[in-house]
Amino acid sequence: MPSAGDTRTPERISEAGAPRGNPFGARFVAPLYLGASLNPVNSSIIATALVAIAGALHIPVGDTAILISSLYLTSALAQPAAGRLAEEFGPRRIFVAGITLVLVAGIVGSLAHSLTALIVARVLIGAGTSAGYPAAMLLIRRRAEQAGHAAPPREVLGGLSITGAATVAVGPAIGGLLIGGAGWRAAFWINIPVAAVALFLALAGIARDPDPVRFGSPRALASRIDLLGMLGFGGSLAALMIFLDALPRLDWPALAAALVLAAALAGWELRAAQPFLDVRLLVANGALTRTYLRNGLTLMGTYVILYGLTQWLEVARGLSAYQAGLMLMPMGVLTALAARVVSRRAAVRWPLVACAVLLLVGAMATLFVGSGTPIAAVICVTAVFGLTSGAGTVANQTVLYQEAPAAALGTASGLLRTFGYIGSIASAAITGTAFHRGVSDSGLHSIAWVLVAISALVLVMTVLDRQLARADLHHTEQPPAGARNPGPAPSTEPTRAEPTRTEIPRTELPRTESRSADMTTGTHTTPALDPARTALLLMDFQPVVLGAVPDPQGVLARAGEALAWARAHGAHVVFVRVALTEKDAAAVPAHNKTFSQAVAAGYLTDGTAATAVHESLKAEEDDLTVRKTRISAFASDTDLRAELRARNVDTLVLAGLSTSGVVLTTLRQAADEDYRLFLLADATGDPDPEVHRVLMEKVFPHQAELISTADLAALSTAAQ
Repeated sequence: MPSAGDTRTPERISEAGAPRGNPFGARFVAPLYLGASLNPVNSSIIATALVAIAGALHIPVGDTAILISSLYLTSALAQPAAGRLAEEFGPRRIFVAGITLVLVAGIVGSLAHSLTALIVARVLIGAGTSAGYPAAMLLIRRRAEQAGHAAPPREVLGGLSITGAATVAVGPAIGGLLIGGAGWRAAFWINIPVAAVALFLALAGIARDPDPVRFGSPRALASRIDLLGMLGFGGSLAALMIFLDALPRLDWPALAAALVLAAALAGWELRAAQPFLDVRLLVANGALTRTYLRNGLTLMGTYVILYGLTQWLEVARGLSAYQAGLMLMPMGVLTALAARVVSRRAAVRWPLVACAVLLLVGAMATLFVGSGTPIAAVICVTAVFGLTSGAGTVANQTVLYQEAPAAALGTASGLLRTFGYIGSIASAAITGTAFHRGVSDSGLHSIAWVLVAISALVLVMTVLDRQLARADLHHTEQPPAGARNPGPAPSTEPTRAEPTRTEIPRTELPRTESRSADMTTGTHTTPALDPARTALLLMDFQPVVLGAVPDPQGVLARAGEALAWARAHGAHVVFVRVALTEKDAAAVPAHNKTFSQAVAAGYLTDGTAATAVHESLKAEEDDLTVRKTRISAFASDTDLRAELRARNVDTLVLAGLSTSGVVLTTLRQAADEDYRLFLLADATGDPDPEVHRVLMEKVFPHQAELISTADLAALSTAAQ
């Protein structure tokens, strides 16, 4: 799996490893913004073409709703799938592949003469454009890490949100202009020049992915990307879409299928070593899950107005597609302005509260809109939803970036869009139900009442979410996003009484860490590492253990980064795994609760794939592999102490699963034996997040230095 921060080109990297000049210049961000805008613009531009398509193909207007839902369904699945593929194969490769697919889709749609062909084009557009946003989020994070920034500048993430939010709102206006002048096919052929420009900019401005593509066997590849999880997710979404598309008729078999497939998906993902949809993470990380729900409900309300009001303007008010699109232009402008304002703020709670209030105000105002309402008043109502869309999109994206695991940011970003598209699918069902007997004022008012309920729910969720306030408080204590992390302190001649030390800024540490600080400077100092006398212990990174902890992908990826550091700097590597032979199992007494249960269940049997070191962590000839028969790494079939002494190791860097198991027991025992200890806080995990937090904050800092994988290079450099 490519490690975060690897994306680079030799000619643009300084000796320190950071891009020269502005790492977030126009050459880098322009293709990202353009690529990320392709999906939302295709989501909205079709709105003004539906009536014209129905007339050209001689079908009812209601039948064209499949062109909306087909793209939404495809995008809902493809967004997180593209994020997972970007994590696995490299974000630039997936970004370029997606844009190429959009080119093909533009050609297919431009030549289509049937509804079936248009559906195919929309599915291809959904799949291709879905790569833009999650790949862009990964590229931005990696560029920030590569440049030595604690986080990317706020305006960079803000720009990504602005392009997405603004294009959703201005899509109908652009579509109205294009379709009014060039016909409905313009909604498809416009993708050809835009995708061509985006492809050129991406090839010229984004560095190649450094790691070669690693496919492996089909079975291994399917396991790494969790192909069955993707298929289950797609099946449950498809069944849900069929149910929503049938409304107001209740398709009970489709709903039952959606629920059964969702339950089966959850069961599968709880057992998967690298789940596509990390159910444990969603349960454990309430702030992230609430962000998904809040984003989906907010976009549901926005899209209900976007599609419902557009159809009402064209049918009930008799406006042309061009005129309807033009009326929504202020909505797009205010979306961009609101997104820009919010992107410059560190806080997220009050923008989200304001977003929910505006959504409620807009919903209530829509109740008073009718055929006799002045056009200026209708524009004012749409403007309120523009402010809602801009503020909500940026603030929710910021919360996602703060709460999502770094190594799984691609999948997490895709899931944010997925929840948005589920909301969009639901909005299409709401609009279709309200206008089932014809587009009318009463139908618009029915939509407004649904909006009132949605906005009230969003407001309650936001006001009661205490994590938003805590996140704002934490953020105000940190340096501005984009601030460069200080490098190693200037070296001084060490003395016997004072080892060489290097400064590690607090912004690089996970939130759970607690470190002592130099009271005169406010910075934390950590003894430097001598790789020749250091051993990296990677403990219990086995499928049987990975399935029990939240964010196994992220922890596993950071363990891989630590392994790469050890290889590059000449540190010793020790793989520790837990497994029992038949003899070991027979020797376990019944009063040993942990291992007697494991013996009874048979899930720690030596020689099985479940107890092997994870395939992504490759051992080499000089590495030491230890099989342990109890929790501590020292309780093994190999004399670990003797092996470490033979290698002149006096320093241990620990990473493992779980925090309350092998990490706790090994760290305490190693501390009693006077090893210098470093714990990779971001490469550990525990089934119980609260236990993990307490150990990290209250226990471990008294015996070990808590660092992150990003600290390793600076610490080892300072020792040279």
